[in-house]
Amino acid sequence: MAFFRTVSFSEPMPAITGNGIMLRMPQMADYAEWAQLREASRGFLTPWEPTWPSDDLTRGAFRRRLKRYAEDQRADLAYAFMVFRNEDGALVGGLTLANIRRGVAQAGSLGYWMGAQFARHGFMTAALRALIPFANENLRLHRLEAACIPGNDASIRLLEKTGFKREGYAREYLCINGAWQDHLLYARLRSDAP
Repeated sequence: MAFFRTVSFSEPMPAITGNGIMLRMPQMADYAEWAQLREASRGFLTPWEPTWPSDDLTRGAFRRRLKRYAEDQRADLAYAFMVFRNEDGALVGGLTLANIRRGVAQAGSLGYWMGAQFARHGFMTAALRALIPFANENLRLHRLEAACIPGNDASIRLLEKTGFKREGYAREYLCINGAWQDHLLYARLRSDAP
């Protein structure tokens, strides 16, 4: 059955465009801008992310990250994107569709981050709205999942604004900032209205 086949991108994945943004796979040429934005946003991101390894912002760690992204994409396990602002090409954040499950699930888990200076300007909303059709049509995913810490009001608003529905509560779901954190569980089905 075609429904159960995996997706294969034999050539580099094309960029995805949206309202004022463009998503594309990370490249080595992005390293300096990525490292600068992540470092400048460290305090903003720390409460919502896993603990950063000590070498996280090094060129070598970025190179390893890109290699893993490419391997995961070839294996249809995950798709990583950087989000750029159209007006000047500035990197504003990133998102990953990971933990792709095929077979009877046809699902993936969404993760995202935004640079502090670009938060609350609608860039991640535009990025998610651009990614959803790609995930549904190109990757043929039936279900997109996301989880966020209950106190992360910005993330809750983002998910609900982009059509995700709250489905549950998971105790000590992910280790964030060095501690096991409870999370709200959200999902968006292919059949959900835009």
